[in-house]
Amino acid sequence: MVDKAEKTTNFGFKQVAEHEKQTLVHNVFEKVADQYDLMNDVMTAGMHRIWKDALIDWAAPPKHAGEFRHLDVAGGTADIAFRMLEKAGKNAHSTVCDINAHMLKVGEQRAAKKSYRSRIEFLCGNAECLSFEDNYFDIYTIAFGIRNVTHMDKALREAFRVLKPGGRFLCLEVSKMQVAGIDKIYDAISMNLVPKVGELIVGDAGPYQYLVESTRKFPPQEKFAQMIIDAGFSMVDYRNYLGGVAAIHSGYKI
Repeated sequence: MVDKAEKTTNFGFKQVAEHEKQTLVHNVFEKVADQYDLMNDVMTAGMHRIWKDALIDWAAPPKHAGEFRHLDVAGGTADIAFRMLEKAGKNAHSTVCDINAHMLKVGEQRAAKKSYRSRIEFLCGNAECLSFEDNYFDIYTIAFGIRNVTHMDKALREAFRVLKPGGRFLCLEVSKMQVAGIDKIYDAISMNLVPKVGELIVGDAGPYQYLVESTRKFPPQEKFAQMIIDAGFSMVDYRNYLGGVAAIHSGYKI
């Protein structure tokens, strides 16, 4: 039971003590790490691959430039980092930071087979207190990760801190469907079907139940855009996909 005097936060539809959420989220990803990409296929009907490609296209990493530093937070399996390095020039370098060592191990195993293995590194770290120096990265990405942090405002401020002036923040996240009527059908299908399929994949519906619930607790597009502005970013914009099932938010450190 949560002490009434203690600050709480959401863990899916549940309210838990703030200090508990990080451990609870860690346990979720421990269970699904080996099947994480399959999990995303299940939750998005494979659309996450298209959305990740769209994120990289919007990022437009330079092909012919000097050193280009990319940070992907909560990106343990390196799906975004791989895409970034495939599109960017030979001087691009990606750092994958994730709080879960098991997820990072999966990413490292995948990276070992890539020709650009020397241009990617994996570090265990917390989005709310990054170990990197100020004004270091050219671009910061986070995909399907920011809704899992305890304090999104802290994570956004850290993103702003570690970016160089002129650097860019990009976030891909399941968002609020904007098509009336269809949103209820989508909710009903995802809430009932995804946990059942997840149980077949990993033998436990719990992680999938949390992940579906966590998408419902994520702020709608305009509210999240305002949070990005409040963290210090300028030129904040977003693009909806599949009517808002997913959205990519963008902002610049000016």
